[in-house]
Amino acid sequence: MTMLVTFTHFPLGEGFGINGNLLDTNIFNLAVVVGVLVYFGGDVLTSLLTNRKELILKSLNDAEERYKEANEKLAAAKEQLESATGKAEEIRAQGLVTAEQGTKNLLERAKEDIKRLEEAKQVTIKFEEEKAISQVCERVSRLALDQAIDKVKKRLDANLQKRIIDLNIALLDTISK
Repeated sequence: MTMLVTFTHFPLGEGFGINGNLLDTNIFNLAVVVGVLVYFGGDVLTSLLTNRKELILKSLNDAEERYKEANEKLAAAKEQLESATGKAEEIRAQGLVTAEQGTKNLLERAKEDIKRLEEAKQVTIKFEEEKAISQVCERVSRLALDQAIDKVKKRLDANLQKRIIDLNIALLDTISK
């Protein structure tokens, strides 16, 4: 809509006045304001837009640099994670080997202890058997000796004692000759 102002609408004798038609006046006023703004504010608007563009470009460049740094840090973190995972696996495997070896050593020591205890048990049993046999033999000997003494006491009279003494003297005589 182009606005063409004709002076036919204005009566000649009236001069300036207030136009009550809002649509006509708003469009005209807007056109004047936009024109003045473009004429006087074009350089300011251009410099504002240029500054804004530079600021946006700088922000984009900074964001891109931070993105690259973040990617580098992420790659380093992934590498460290892989290294740590490898170390953890190595430590776990080493732990399993150590645990197995410890279990084997413990079982071997337990077997050796059982063997030693069994040997000690056998030695103790043998000692106790020998002690019991010795005690039984001593008792049997004592009983036999007691019985022999009892028999000798029952049979020993003066006549028998004289014959034993005579026999012993005869034996000594033959030995000394």
